[in-house]
Amino acid sequence: MLDGIRIIEIEALGAAPFAAMMLADLGAEVICIHRKGGGVAPGMPEHSLLDRGKSSIELDLKDADDARTARALIATADGLIEGFRPGVMERLGLGPEEMQALNPRLVYGRMTGWGQDSARSAQAGHDLNYIALSGALWSASAPSDVPLTPPTLVGDIGGGALYLVAGMLAGLLRAARTGVGAEVDAAIYDGSAHMMNLLMAIRQAGGFGDRRGENLLDGPHWSRTYACRGGGHISVQCLEPKFYATFLDRMGLSQDTDFAQQFARPLWSELTARLAGRFAEHPRDHWTALFEGSDACVAPVLSPSESALDPMNDRNTWITQGGHLQAAPAPRFDRKTSTPGPVPARNQNRAEILEDLAQRFPSYD
Repeated sequence: MLDGIRIIEIEALGAAPFAAMMLADLGAEVICIHRKGGGVAPGMPEHSLLDRGKSSIELDLKDADDARTARALIATADGLIEGFRPGVMERLGLGPEEMQALNPRLVYGRMTGWGQDSARSAQAGHDLNYIALSGALWSASAPSDVPLTPPTLVGDIGGGALYLVAGMLAGLLRAARTGVGAEVDAAIYDGSAHMMNLLMAIRQAGGFGDRRGENLLDGPHWSRTYACRGGGHISVQCLEPKFYATFLDRMGLSQDTDFAQQFARPLWSELTARLAGRFAEHPRDHWTALFEGSDACVAPVLSPSESALDPMNDRNTWITQGGHLQAAPAPRFDRKTSTPGPVPARNQNRAEILEDLAQRFPSYD
């Protein structure tokens, strides 16, 4: 879908390389400028699958010759992605004003936690901090537990990388139409707050207030995960009455007058405790089999490795490439799946990248 689009990525952590990976998955040519002599970030592998489908060249952006190479690459690009703190790229002479003067069509994507201009823009932070302040962490977990979300998914990826990708695509569309680029300020704080707007719509109808455990999706017995015998968990979220009725039927609770009152908030805590006791009687596989093929809106909680073995994976959503489990590119187009490109070694493509620049710019040496 993005064949012919060139993106220059300045090596960073977390959300920015994920966004660049997604653009590569969609068919863009992504050239990652890795730090010359840079080590692997804590917790990351030597050859990260976030670099799949990209090309690599190592440059020291503080070196005059390497900075010249970076500017030449940016001059050839449709888009750029960087994930430094505000002001760093400007100090390197590679800020949006300078680069768009060189390349007016450039869509300049900037990934930060707090935004380019804010009360905290100069402060450090991580995934949990951004979504804590934006409101997105507030309703996470059961009311009696401390708020906790799956690491990175709500903040770095959901509120950060995916919003940067959306902004880049919007900017590329405008550049194709008008020849004018854009500066995309993607802040995880902003994006994670924006993702709350479905809950804000529920709030309009009185279903989402300021007390955890008393809201439409975090309080009811029918919107929970439950522990099963042996340590597994099962998810239940049968919001619509017809699906709730199917759930009660499978559980043998159709004649229970208390369970019949689906939206009776004073009963939610008691009914949650009763269901917890029932689910604890049998292992997860028992409940999975009981609800198989039904519209009860019940599903087992699987690890990624288990998900790869589940019948749902006939879509090949989870794949193993280079010996490493990873998710396939998404979304799909024309009902076809695509295979992610290989992960390059750092600086692997230096020779061909420099040769390409020499052909594009005869004065370049």
